[in-house]
Amino acid sequence: MRLFWQLCSVVFLFMIFSCKKEIESPPPLKIRYLALGDSYTIGQGVEAAERWPNQLSTALSFSNIEVEQTAIIAQTGWKTGDLLNALADTTLEKYDLVSLLIGVNNQFWGQPFETFRLEFDLLLTKAKDLSENGRIFVVSIPDYGVTPFGGSNSASIAEDIDMYNAYIEQQCILENIPFVDVTKISRQFGDSSGALCSDNLHPSGTQYAEWVKEMLPTILEMLID
Repeated sequence: MRLFWQLCSVVFLFMIFSCKKEIESPPPLKIRYLALGDSYTIGQGVEAAERWPNQLSTALSFSNIEVEQTAIIAQTGWKTGDLLNALADTTLEKYDLVSLLIGVNNQFWGQPFETFRLEFDLLLTKAKDLSENGRIFVVSIPDYGVTPFGGSNSASIAEDIDMYNAYIEQQCILENIPFVDVTKISRQFGDSSGALCSDNLHPSGTQYAEWVKEMLPTILEMLID
């Protein structure tokens, strides 16, 4: 009889362990991610693994979300119109997650703000069209006026960047799209040691990592509902 109860205890413990293991190890959520943008999205001046979209995909893996594909459509120097043209010339399938960060080159080249507004709205619509479940988020334009490249005109650049970001955030609120503010991070980092890559303009991988920390809670809330 004693042996019987011992065997029952072993079986019971095995069942508990098996259930616990199943609870702790659910299958990963698999997604495909598309990042749209310009030099900040393509990660000008940093290695591919240090680009913030790639760092985001890595960070998601620690939350049991497997990013099977991280696609980036972005080029250094692109304005809103350039990104629209690139998307018009590309046949894309839908993605589970889409991000958009664009506009700094519109400001840099002094394009009419109305042009940005019209083209940004079109890009928001395009991003929604490319999303399988409407899961898109928008990232604010960082302030390059805090870098050595823009230091001589920092106040004017900051004013413009704030104007652009105010419009972006306004449209995100109207469309119920998450808006991630990384501008404050760019200003906190400024041109401090390790903040920028070798061109003294674009963020370093270290700064991009801080961007990802800022956006991660928002992305997880979108994906795990």
